[in-house]
Amino acid sequence: MFGTELKRLRLKAGLTQEQVAARAKVTREYVSMLEAGKYVPTIEVFIRLVRAVDASPSEVIATVERSLVE
Repeated sequence: MFGTELKRLRLKAGLTQEQVAARAKVTREYVSMLEAGKYVPTIEVFIRLVRAVDASPSEVIATVERSLVE
């Protein structure tokens, strides 16, 4: 799911939840809840989060889609 992928990308980029939150203009608590699978972001916030971890929105969507099929 998206939260798992967000966390993987965040850790790969060497970023804290606070850093991602600041880059994406959301709260650290929101990032935490997303990573825990408790929330689903709007498309606008999704794009900001993905860019905050230096990833491509289309690649993240493809990865999440593959995880749903497996």
